[in-house]
Amino acid sequence: MKYVLVTGGVVSGLGKGVTASSIGVVLKACGLRVTSIKIDPYLNTDAGTMSPFEHGEVFVLDDGGEVDLDLGNYERFLDLTLTKENNITTGKIYQSVLDKERRGDYLGKTVQVVPHITDAIKDWIESVALIPVDGKGGPADVCVIELGGTVGDIESMPFIEALRQLSFSVGQENFCLIHVSLIPLLGVVGEQKTKPTQHSVRELRALGLTPHLLACRSAQPLLDNTKEKLSQFCHIAAANILNIHDVPNIWHIPLLLRNQNAHHSILRQLDLLSIATPPDLEAWTRRAETFDNLNDSVRIAMVGKYVGLTDSYLSVVKTKVYGNVFINNIQMFHLLEGLAHGSVHNFMLLHIQHLGMALLHACIACSLKPSIAWIAASDLEDDTAQSTPEAHAAAWKTLRNAECVLVPGGFGDRGVCGMILAAKYARENNVPYLGICLGLQISVIEYARSVLGLERANSTEFDEQTPDRVIIFMPEGSRTHMGSTMRLGSRRTLFQTPDCVTSKLYCNPQYVDERHRHRYEVNPDVIGVLEEAGLKFVGKDETGKRMEVLELTGHPFYVGVQFHPEFKSRPGKPSALFLGLILSARGQLEAYLTRHQNGI
Repeated sequence: MKYVLVTGGVVSGLGKGVTASSIGVVLKACGLRVTSIKIDPYLNTDAGTMSPFEHGEVFVLDDGGEVDLDLGNYERFLDLTLTKENNITTGKIYQSVLDKERRGDYLGKTVQVVPHITDAIKDWIESVALIPVDGKGGPADVCVIELGGTVGDIESMPFIEALRQLSFSVGQENFCLIHVSLIPLLGVVGEQKTKPTQHSVRELRALGLTPHLLACRSAQPLLDNTKEKLSQFCHIAAANILNIHDVPNIWHIPLLLRNQNAHHSILRQLDLLSIATPPDLEAWTRRAETFDNLNDSVRIAMVGKYVGLTDSYLSVVKTKVYGNVFINNIQMFHLLEGLAHGSVHNFMLLHIQHLGMALLHACIACSLKPSIAWIAASDLEDDTAQSTPEAHAAAWKTLRNAECVLVPGGFGDRGVCGMILAAKYARENNVPYLGICLGLQISVIEYARSVLGLERANSTEFDEQTPDRVIIFMPEGSRTHMGSTMRLGSRRTLFQTPDCVTSKLYCNPQYVDERHRHRYEVNPDVIGVLEEAGLKFVGKDETGKRMEVLELTGHPFYVGVQFHPEFKSRPGKPSALFLGLILSARGQLEAYLTRHQNGI
């Protein structure tokens, strides 16, 4: 097995995940099979109980793993199906070591960080690297490992030591280290400064690891003298100093690496030049250029929670992730592609990153740019009309201006009334609507209140005492433990009829397998009365008792799903439901389905 390790220095949030994914894309384009591992040094066992405002949105895998959002990038970029074992955390490592200690596996020895923790890390990496994740038999050729955090962090020290030992044990021809660092540009003198990177590399070398390549993040392309200085003081050949400067969208990053012959330097270090082919990135190039040349946009209202943001976010914010772009509350799709951990202005975007990418994939398939308006659900509520009438008026103006409405998943009761109002607006005004997870439950609550006349209809998550329990806690759920206790991972949904929009969008299969993450479900006792009133549950689980997909008869596109289709969306292979939402927003859905049904 060949290993490519990606580390980061100077500051966090440089985009190591995108860099690692892009390296994988280039190596895959050279005819190699690639797998990925993300190391997160935090003590949590997984990302399932972590707030998206602290560490970004949770990504859910087929096997139910709740993992870091970087694994979502790996899956999307490389078209892989990873496992929960591909995300290593300090919590997992210590838990495994302590379990062995309790069993007596160490035969009475004193259990220490070195060698027991470091050995556990190495064993985990080497065993997971052999798991095929691309649908083919046998292990991959190259494993790309991303070490989270910044070199020098106390919490990552055991991983640094384990990776140093791994590099020694596998041999230099099987190990390539790429260090991602920042080259700031001081506004006063306008000079690209190399000193932070020099110190970062010195720190890394003091810990026993010497980078073979430098990936330098900067606003503008590196100057020749900057490269020469980095080469001289970091002891790295100038040809191995890569520049990842700001570009219009992250799909340019693999092309940027290829244009700088990054693949040649990596392949030479790993002794793979003899079996690799020239990188074929034609489809990737076409995708990046298509996005750059799109002019027509579709207005999408994303109605959800709006927590922890200051009013300054509502003004125009300039950010540098992988695109030097201006955004506001209407146009945010550039930032949705970035991995900006830690920025207060990016909290909201991290929370919906996977949704944003799914919308992006669908929009590009329709030759459109997504213009996403995030609406704070609470701003739509009557209370806001009294307290902050300007925010209330702006939220409703944005909603009425949208061509389609998306209500994503979430937890807690904040903004629920606003989401219900948005669902009602979309239903009554024939505006295309897609509700995901909580969004499906919101649709049921709204319909029960507005159509069935059950004014107190609610979810027991929001009102334990409601007499009309249309959404209930799942019987198998745990009320005492939070971690890994939801209904997680890939589950099968059986279509009840082929004559429904959702089935047609999925090309009329008997079933689909999609990923889930929820604790509450539609109450089976109210299904009959809801369906009699026109709300049809066209997808159910294998027992027939758990509702998975709803549609509204007579509406151009009113769909709610209990699963999260965004997790399996890919560039060039958009999610069927997101595609349906965008097509319906432009009045093209019926024509698309007709062509699809006729095999055109």
